[in-house]
Amino acid sequence: MGDNGDNSRMFQPSQSDVRRFFCAAYARWRDGAPLEPMQAIAATWIAEHPEYHAELADEAAALDAMYTVEDGRTNPFLHLAMHLTIEEQLAIDQPTGIRQAVQLLAARRGSLHDAHHEVMECLGEMVWASQRSGLPPDGQAYLEAVRRRATA
Repeated sequence: MGDNGDNSRMFQPSQSDVRRFFCAAYARWRDGAPLEPMQAIAATWIAEHPEYHAELADEAAALDAMYTVEDGRTNPFLHLAMHLTIEEQLAIDQPTGIRQAVQLLAARRGSLHDAHHEVMECLGEMVWASQRSGLPPDGQAYLEAVRRRATA
């Protein structure tokens, strides 16, 4: 918290904070150490992505790593953070109806993991559209995009 009593930063982790969180969750999961609740959710998705384990194992390198489109590498920290974002949306069903839409999509694809990846595409489209238009993210359009995939 800053000197002015503003605690908004608590909900806006820095890039380094996010990377440290995932590296720590990976280390605890790998070592069989007890996990905090959010680490346990992260570990579920870390386990699904063995291709990221080497990057998660080296916190110093993770803090310095740059991920650009030109590199053609997926940012594992962004990817895992999107899995957690979707998990949170499902837990609280926000936008309303997202839980049902993702459950249907997962059933159609035979995989919650595959469904999450499709939902990430919809989430990315919503953020991109918001940035391009200067308007707030359109949760209803996002929900409709997931529903379209679930019923296609």
